[in-house]
Amino acid sequence: MRRVTFDLDVLRSFVAGVELGSFAKAAERLGRSTSAVSAQLKKLEDQVGTPVLRKSGRGMVLTETGETMLSYARRLLELNDEAAAALHGVELEGWVRLGLQEDFGETLLPEVLGRFARAHPKVRIEARIARNVELLDRVTSGRLDLALAWDTGTVSPHAERLGDAPLLWIGGPDADGLRTRDRSEPLPLVMLEAPCLMRTAAITALDHAGMPWRIAFTSASLAGTWAAVAAGLGVSLRTPFGLPPSVRALAPHETSLPALGTLGLYLHRADAEPSPAVERLANIIAQQWQGLHL
Repeated sequence: MRRVTFDLDVLRSFVAGVELGSFAKAAERLGRSTSAVSAQLKKLEDQVGTPVLRKSGRGMVLTETGETMLSYARRLLELNDEAAAALHGVELEGWVRLGLQEDFGETLLPEVLGRFARAHPKVRIEARIARNVELLDRVTSGRLDLALAWDTGTVSPHAERLGDAPLLWIGGPDADGLRTRDRSEPLPLVMLEAPCLMRTAAITALDHAGMPWRIAFTSASLAGTWAAVAAGLGVSLRTPFGLPPSVRALAPHETSLPALGTLGLYLHRADAEPSPAVERLANIIAQQWQGLHL
């Protein structure tokens, strides 16, 4: 079997095109012509030996091989960028104060901290897990350098929208009877203490659908919420991120609950021109989010 050495520039164009949903946009971002990016994709398919993209309507989607290639391409680029940052930025020093939602404490945070610490061991990070209101207050008052927070309709002056996450009804392992339940009976809800963005979204969706509800359990933390949902005390509403094995997202065909939309995610910076350490951490967070979300 011949040994294939992938071109990182080609992989960067491939990943950018998939993440942006357009290889024309990828060409613009990377400072290349569209024909040059097309030639790179042709080179990648020649190396792989099979198509990585196929036509779907007016656009292109990944083939099964393309999905596998995308995963490896991201890992190769992350390692390359981490090595470059470590070699050129090992003297980066300072202190970064990061705030984020509890949803990302066990999914995004460990990878972000690991990548950053390996490349910049002299930078100290202080991470704070908090609710949206506190995160926004702290970043706008300068008590946090970065904050990863859900879209509440209030955007700080130096915010970057990372994307959207689907809102889902969350139930326990024995939540099979929701479709056939008596709709005249109030739906038991397990929610975080108010004010809570997800709590408001759940109540609003049920009210618009004309479905009665009651708060069956209130918790100050997600851990308490998941314990109550797993015990069958009611259903909750959340995104797919940070769900423990004891609960599960409920598919639409399993319930008679109203459909839900999406929720935006923003990365807020305290300053328009943050320090190199803060900006480097912000870039890693954005990259890790794309890996989680796509």
